[in-house]
Amino acid sequence: MRIPQIQITKTDIQMNWNTSKSQQIIKQPQATLKISQPAATLEIRTTNAKLDINMDQMWRDLGITPTGEVIAEYAQKGKQGALQGIARRVSEGYQLMKGGGRGQEGATIPQIAKQNHGPQRPGPYNIKFIPSIGSVKVNITPGTTDVNIQRNAPKIDAQVNKPIHQYTPGKVTGTMVQRPDVQIDVVG
Repeated sequence: MRIPQIQITKTDIQMNWNTSKSQQIIKQPQATLKISQPAATLEIRTTNAKLDINMDQMWRDLGITPTGEVIAEYAQKGKQGALQGIARRVSEGYQLMKGGGRGQEGATIPQIAKQNHGPQRPGPYNIKFIPSIGSVKVNITPGTTDVNIQRNAPKIDAQVNKPIHQYTPGKVTGTMVQRPDVQIDVVG
């Protein structure tokens, strides 16, 4: 006896796949940047130096004195000379009054003449260095300089730009070229 047999025939599916890739574009625009640097503030304050030179004593040592002082000095010398002349004449008058005619036999007047007109020698001679040391007086008042610097901070304005993002998704499309099939036959 023959047993019937089952014969199974199968056909696989065949697909034709079409794929398109996804696309992603990312662009990052540069940030907008504005920088400005204000100039620093600079202040300089100075006071002038002062130099005082006093040469009055030097000029006096050289024999050159201001006119006002010369006038005052000569006036003082004239006054002193006048007082000395008055005192001398008074003294001579007393001598004449006391000694005249009392056994002096006219010796008073020659004695007075000798007192007034005796030999006068100039004083001692020495070397003198003029002007004297320290006769020029120098006084210095130093000046000052104050510097004030005020730094100004830079001004930075940064604006971040968002990235540009474009995305196109990919696609997969398929078409069936051959359908799957299963055939079952009974043979026998």
